[in-house]
Amino acid sequence: MSVVRLTVAQALVRFLAAQRTERDGVEQRLFAGCFGIFGHGNVAGIGEALQEEPELTYYQARNEQGMVHAAAAFARMRNRLATLACTTSIGPGATNMVTGAALATINRLPVLLLPGDVFATRTPQPVLQQLEVPADAEISVNDCLRPVSRYWARINRPEQLPAALLEATRVLTDQAETGAVTIALPQDVQAEAYEFPEELFATRVWHIPRPVPDRPSLERAAALIRAAKRPLIVSGGGTIYAEATDSLRALVEATGIPVGETQAGKGSLPHGHPCNLGAIGVSGTPGANRAAREADVVIGVGTRWTDFTTASKSAFQNPAVRFVNLNVAAHDAAKHAGVALVGDARAGLDELARQLSGYHVPAEYERWAATQVEEWERERDRLYHLGHEPLPSQGEVIGAVAEAAAPRDVVVCAAGSAPGDLHKLWRARDPKSYHVEYGYSCMGYEIPGGLGVKMAAPDREVFVLIGDGSYLMLPGELVTALQERIKLIVVLLDNHGFASIGSLSRSLGSDGFGTHYRFREDGSLGTDSELGGEVLPIDLGRNAETLGARLIRARTIAELRDALGEARSSDRTVVIHIEVDRYESVPAYESWWDVPVAARSGIEAVARARSDYEAAREAQRHYLRPS
Repeated sequence: MSVVRLTVAQALVRFLAAQRTERDGVEQRLFAGCFGIFGHGNVAGIGEALQEEPELTYYQARNEQGMVHAAAAFARMRNRLATLACTTSIGPGATNMVTGAALATINRLPVLLLPGDVFATRTPQPVLQQLEVPADAEISVNDCLRPVSRYWARINRPEQLPAALLEATRVLTDQAETGAVTIALPQDVQAEAYEFPEELFATRVWHIPRPVPDRPSLERAAALIRAAKRPLIVSGGGTIYAEATDSLRALVEATGIPVGETQAGKGSLPHGHPCNLGAIGVSGTPGANRAAREADVVIGVGTRWTDFTTASKSAFQNPAVRFVNLNVAAHDAAKHAGVALVGDARAGLDELARQLSGYHVPAEYERWAATQVEEWERERDRLYHLGHEPLPSQGEVIGAVAEAAAPRDVVVCAAGSAPGDLHKLWRARDPKSYHVEYGYSCMGYEIPGGLGVKMAAPDREVFVLIGDGSYLMLPGELVTALQERIKLIVVLLDNHGFASIGSLSRSLGSDGFGTHYRFREDGSLGTDSELGGEVLPIDLGRNAETLGARLIRARTIAELRDALGEARSSDRTVVIHIEVDRYESVPAYESWWDVPVAARSGIEAVARARSDYEAAREAQRHYLRPS
């Protein structure tokens, strides 16, 4: 057996550079590069190896959490067929990645994390940044990444590396298991040389299969659907990751079954399609939520049925409702006691279409669905052009951005009230034009997420919608965008606080407590007085400008439209700063979200909210009826 003498870090980097994925005959590199911030735990190991390996591009980041977000966004934009690695030193750099790892795993997005670790020899310990656990000498801060990783390994000896790399890559390329993968690398082991098998570094192509659900399950599902009078498809992110949107469109056009889209599934059908009822669930449209309420068979495609999609299990109220779940993950396919179609979304939809040949929903139901689509289009247009004064509404800002965006342009968002409004209002005309992270709804994702999207799709214009609260979390990757000459259009909506939670707080009787960016009223530190003084004099637009972005200020929707046109012609990142009215929100449409209200309170409004909450809980159901 031929061997090559390399350090562990060199072997790792050379292996990553040689990995490829292939689906439907299309091959691409699995790892498009490596983000990294160096410290004593990785500078002489992985840092040196990246310097020597031209096949794996190194990208400098400003925040470890941010670089994991960028990698996750890149992977999502590439339909989980390519990703980026992320390396940090041991200590705070490693633990800063925990939030990003949780986001990647919850959203089923492949990201490889390579944190440095303490010495395997333990000779110089305790070393700088080492966590000492007297009862367990094996524990380091990297163990924090265990519960948020789909695979986790620590390389204490060079011999362990080949098996760990192969298993890590298997998980990253498994469409059902994928998420964050962590390989912790003690700093002494990274630098140790070893004779590795040369074949480890040969180009390796990981085939991404399209498993087909078993025939008996397909026949059971088809029989249920054929007997249905008001079937509904709920399309999730799996539809888009599997590139199954054409198959979905062919099925609904043949059968007339209407579609509601989850956050990750928005764009499954193009905007304006007569079967596309739009967003479903807590942030859904009236038509989609009405269809859900009456549906007798619900066909979930690539959805994991989160509480926002099911309206905390209150959305589907037909006593006889049955579920059919097409999902590559058996765990999700079995939810709601449904007929489990375990397989690839595109392959499953194509097979289901064959099984349903000749079936069509009743004409009255098809007309009803088309009417709901038309009614929502009128309501959307109203919200786009509300004319709210003196400050514009968030819905009007979304409308202006949507009208400025070309069909293939991408909107990026993650947290606050904007994701719910975008879910309802954005006109997704391309399957990859809507990029809202709502599995973890992580504040701070937006700018690094936009960076990752643009890296994955440099030919598309990327619009980042971000609130002031989220902006303050992770603005640093604006510097990375500047450094890499990556252009983003960032629309910064300033409402002087946490508007989303303020609205939720008011709905629960708490009057927006703790959600305003204001001085303490009496100026005393630590008193119980409310933060109800003057608005904090913070200029976030100026902050973005100092980080390298071009700043444009807009006060009205007309000025915003001009700014968006100007931003399109710019060759570098532009931040458009606009103040919005935190109290003028897009309505909720016939849905509910389970947020418990205090059972006892001296605040009268809370007591009323508790009464409403108890009444709303009556609609919750366990979907246990056998299919």
